[in-house]
Amino acid sequence: MSSVIEQERYTCAIGALQSVVAIPRAVPILHSGPGCGDMIAGFFERSTGYAGGSTSPCTNFSEREVVFGGIDRLREIISNTYKVLDTDLQVVLTGCTSGIVGDDVDALAEEFRAEGKPLVTVETPGFKCNNFEAHSQIVNAIIDQYVAQYAEENESRSEPNTVNVFASLPYQDPFWKGNLGEYKRLLEGLGFTAHILFGPLSGGTGEWRRIPRANFNILVSPWYGKHVADHLKDKYGQPYTWFPYIPIGANATEEFLRQVVDFAREAGATIDYERAEAFIERESAAYYEEIDNLATFLLEFRYGLPNHVHILHDAGYVVGLSKFLLHEVGIVPKEQFVTDNTPEKFKERIAAELQSVSGKREIPVTFEPDAGLCQDAILRLEHSGRGLIIGSGWDKELAVEKGYDFLSAALPSPYRLVLTTNYAGFSGGLRVIEDIYHQVLTTYR
Repeated sequence: MSSVIEQERYTCAIGALQSVVAIPRAVPILHSGPGCGDMIAGFFERSTGYAGGSTSPCTNFSEREVVFGGIDRLREIISNTYKVLDTDLQVVLTGCTSGIVGDDVDALAEEFRAEGKPLVTVETPGFKCNNFEAHSQIVNAIIDQYVAQYAEENESRSEPNTVNVFASLPYQDPFWKGNLGEYKRLLEGLGFTAHILFGPLSGGTGEWRRIPRANFNILVSPWYGKHVADHLKDKYGQPYTWFPYIPIGANATEEFLRQVVDFAREAGATIDYERAEAFIERESAAYYEEIDNLATFLLEFRYGLPNHVHILHDAGYVVGLSKFLLHEVGIVPKEQFVTDNTPEKFKERIAAELQSVSGKREIPVTFEPDAGLCQDAILRLEHSGRGLIIGSGWDKELAVEKGYDFLSAALPSPYRLVLTTNYAGFSGGLRVIEDIYHQVLTTYR
């Protein structure tokens, strides 16, 4: 890995303020320099939510606070935020300067909690980790400092058919709203009550307070969020089932849903299992009906469609899209690039999952947060046939240079507006097909 990262596709730890923004009526308060909020707003774009990005309350840490400390300034900002904004939860995130100075933010938070104000603090200096890891820290902090206050009225594992879902990272995953909504729809179709915790389809802080009631947790991720599932297992005795990539299309979605159903049996859930299986079969049949309708198009354009793909994305999408594109679309995954700065201990498992995509061919994978190096590697590759690149907006010119088709599906993504589109699930697979072939058809004159 190079000493300077080019085209970084994630942010520093304080970028996880977007996880707070994604909770309805929750507000992040930055105890940091003024540039932090602007940086996050610039990276994520169109993601201010209730009070995020450049609108987040901030202490604007300056030289004065470096010398004398910034606690008084933070106290003032928190107090004023309660006066100005009608909030259900406030979460203080510390930046690099306050992290170095060592302000006792936790002691200040106790002052407000003593007044009955819901306030959570999280140490998120940029030198500590990136926003993938900080997301778990924020979730665990909310669980320990906010959810735990309501433990007596929310008995642990008291609802056998309720589950907590930990999956797409808000805003870091461009399709997070749609994906979480689709997980909720699918799980409710099986007979569960699903807490998705983030986004407009969640129940806000009320849903967070009910986290302990869930019988078990569902983790859909190659690595990020695992600390949350492990923490809840220790804290409330909730077991969890782990699906290690984004389930896209029929094969993976059926596998995911049946894995959940099997785990639910072991956990003592009381859903109607025959009805759950009928739901899976009905959803799958609807999916394959659309695939059948695609046959005429594929036959007509079979010599002018992409036959191989390079993906630059986080591990969940690299594995999920590779499996889907090979088995359900007929596009062969070539060299793949994981750009999320995956912790070392998870790389072997992710690489093995990717190799399980096909028993006939090896799929080379590179774990490299420096996307500039990834692009250099792709430029040196030569494959016959029409190629496809799935990545961020930075990869558009790479696709032009290679003469490949291009699909924008990762951040930063200035060439695409995503609102509630999902790539997860049966419908997500169909949307991926639509998006790829839409890009192909736009090249015809």
